[in-house]
Amino acid sequence: MCGRFYIPPDDDESGFEAIMEQVKRLFRDSPELGEMKRGEIFPTEIVPVITDKAPALMKWGFSRYDGKGPIINARLETAVEKPTFKKAYASRRCLIPASHYYEWRKDGALKTKYAIGTGAPIYMAGLYALEKDAPLPLFVILTRPAAPALSFIHDRMPVIVPEHIRQKWLTEPVGANELLSASEEQLEYKEAI
Repeated sequence: MCGRFYIPPDDDESGFEAIMEQVKRLFRDSPELGEMKRGEIFPTEIVPVITDKAPALMKWGFSRYDGKGPIINARLETAVEKPTFKKAYASRRCLIPASHYYEWRKDGALKTKYAIGTGAPIYMAGLYALEKDAPLPLFVILTRPAAPALSFIHDRMPVIVPEHIRQKWLTEPVGANELLSASEEQLEYKEAI
């Protein structure tokens, strides 16, 4: 699962400057640009997301049919079949840039928060949708079974897309097995505050 992630607050962090400059230029006169979040990102917040056309501002979480909070993740193994995600998987794939993501290890009542990443910007696989009356597209993060080294923290993790397959993920058909086998597993983790 992925319930939070981190985008550096400064544009000069390695790998984020070009994305932020494009977003600022493209959304210059948009009220949503002022709502864009940096730092620790929570569900329903507006962040920059990369599509096959250009970086865009999107809100994290699809609407649920029952109106009970947003859907923030989609399982890679079933996204291509589920009605909520099927159309987006076929034609609306995206990448969510971050420094790292957060996950909590539960041990009884004790919860330990971990920051997990590669030491460089990561790009999480996502899907987006255009919903009626929503001013911005909405996105979800694809998840997969946790890499063996991380499974002691949580049994799921985001799909981290390595550089060699990022463009293909955005523009060409990519099956779940292909994306899973290419997904980054060599991640670092440390306790977070």
